[in-house]
Amino acid sequence: MSVSVVVCAYTLDRWDQLVLAMDSLSAQTPSHETILVVDHNDELLERARSRWPEFIVLSNTARRGLSGGRNTALQVATGEVVAFLDDDAVAEPGWLEALVAPFADASVVAVGGSASPIWPGPAPAVLPEELLWIVGCSYLGLPGAGPIRNVMGCSMAFRREPLLAIGGFNSDTGRIGALPIGCEETEACILLRQADPAHAILYAPTANVRHHVSADRVRLAYVAHRSWCEGLSKAGIARTVGRQDALAAESAYATRILPAGVWRELRRGRAGLVPAFAIAVSLALAASGYVWGSLAAVRPGAARSPLADGARV
Repeated sequence: MSVSVVVCAYTLDRWDQLVLAMDSLSAQTPSHETILVVDHNDELLERARSRWPEFIVLSNTARRGLSGGRNTALQVATGEVVAFLDDDAVAEPGWLEALVAPFADASVVAVGGSASPIWPGPAPAVLPEELLWIVGCSYLGLPGAGPIRNVMGCSMAFRREPLLAIGGFNSDTGRIGALPIGCEETEACILLRQADPAHAILYAPTANVRHHVSADRVRLAYVAHRSWCEGLSKAGIARTVGRQDALAAESAYATRILPAGVWRELRRGRAGLVPAFAIAVSLALAASGYVWGSLAAVRPGAARSPLADGARV
């Protein structure tokens, strides 16, 4: 089947990482078209066109934000399957092949891969395995290979036509710049299943990428802010797809995985106090963000984390 691979970029600050991401696609099989979408940044657009004349490099023609960039790519992609790689992620050898293989089953409409962190230094205590989703990586609590509710944004692929049929990615849900509001891929996966319960969404952990984590994301302040925003995002998609589907995967994670993580870390004594506290803070703020977003019924980007400004941990 024909395949397109999409990378969305928005800032020159990630240029070196973007080069690594694009280079990592060159040796991927099967053969594919590569599309780079630049989010309303003329300087980055011109630099990218000069650097990669062999690829399709275009500007986001939709509303500013990650969803708009992805939707722009969907409009021009020729592949039956469209894969997405983050601009700060590096695809490992065999990534695309493993990601696309499950689409041999006609019922499969989306496949998610795994992601491993590239830390800016030693692995931070505030990000135990249960919280790696905060930095866009695979976390403790994910199921093994097989059916899942939703894919993860930095390493995923969709069958193009069904995704277009539900309207692509919701620009009201997706990330804008560095603001950690998201869940647009979660919403898309839920809508695909709601459109046709026979649709299958699978997890292919062998389709792995390495995901850069910036230094500003390894502090407790970011863990708190990202968790709060995750709650807001879930409240937003609950209004679109319904509360039951929006929180179906979170109940077991919140009631079993996270408490077990806190207990494990506390048993380690002093060394486990920081990760245990981080898990508790993340759970409390995600729940608070969800309640706030549900009661206030505001667009997620209108609310801010109580630790968004001034906190340094």
